[in-house]
Amino acid sequence: MSKKKITSTDVARAAGVSQATVSMILNRKYNVSFSRETVRRVEEAARQLGYRLPRQKPPKTARSRKLLVVFCPTLTNPYYVMLLQGIEAKAKETGYGVFVCNTQRDLKTEENYLRMMREVNPMGIIYACNPSFGREVEALSAEIPVVVISNRDDEFAIDAVAINNRKPGILMARHLLELGHRNVAFISPPLTLRQHQRQKRVEGFLAEFEKAGIGEQVTVKACEASRDTVIPSIDSEYRMGRELTEELLAGHRSFTAIAALNDMVAFGAMDVLLEKKFRIPADVSVVGCDNTIFSGMHTIGLTTVEHFVPQKGRDACDIIVRKIESRKICRQGDEPTSIYHVEYEPRLIVRGSTGYAPERKKTEKNK
Repeated sequence: MSKKKITSTDVARAAGVSQATVSMILNRKYNVSFSRETVRRVEEAARQLGYRLPRQKPPKTARSRKLLVVFCPTLTNPYYVMLLQGIEAKAKETGYGVFVCNTQRDLKTEENYLRMMREVNPMGIIYACNPSFGREVEALSAEIPVVVISNRDDEFAIDAVAINNRKPGILMARHLLELGHRNVAFISPPLTLRQHQRQKRVEGFLAEFEKAGIGEQVTVKACEASRDTVIPSIDSEYRMGRELTEELLAGHRSFTAIAALNDMVAFGAMDVLLEKKFRIPADVSVVGCDNTIFSGMHTIGLTTVEHFVPQKGRDACDIIVRKIESRKICRQGDEPTSIYHVEYEPRLIVRGSTGYAPERKKTEKNK
């Protein structure tokens, strides 16, 4: 006797909701929303009953589109603009179009875009940062090639173009230590769990000073977590750099160098120091990270860390295209299982914003 086929009606009955609710939740309809409890009940009922969604054929128009989607947390930081330039350059070479979903670091916006993906039906998805919904993105990667550009997270089996974010922090710290800086500050946008790549950079920086036995002489200042819940403006991170530097100067602890999480924060720090009549680098050195285009264009060039941002964008797009081509030549179910992991080694770019610590400079003169 054949086993009865489980339907969406059975799931609805078990979850205590309507069949339409089951359909919308399991099909990830982006234009409606349900409480977390309702979603949990429906998904749990479907799992327990062994219900599977009927396989739907994508529309021919969607299937024939050579479209890639990029999830980007903000377009206000030149770092992400450089990433997009790399992605779009490679996409154009291979005949693909690029559609950008700017999540503005908002969980609801990101979730809505994710729900749209099965209807948009792109040929590949690139995350320009760590996804907030890792499990959902991992599940989606079984249907559509997905690449994440950010910290590698071994918990998820997703292709990645990565940087070990401790390494830029280590390079920044070693440079300042070699120049004789002992009392230093590290300034950053919010150091939240969602933005753990920022914390990694701080950890790398602190580790080098601790290794030198002076970890307690590093002051770490970060903005309040609420700053990441506000839609960013074009100068958000620059203003954070200004505010944090003003707070440092108002404090009682002296410092001879400021390390900033990224170049935009560093530019804010530099402008405040110059306005307050500090000489850079004679009085205070400043180091950033990302080697954005503006870092070499100021009157005082910014010492920063290069981690090959446009190239990472190109590589992410290249991985997507390889996966698409692989799926074309393989029968369904016979596609090879492969996880790409490309990692870049960062490099320090020394410019005019860093120099010997004042104490070290006096010592050098007296020799």
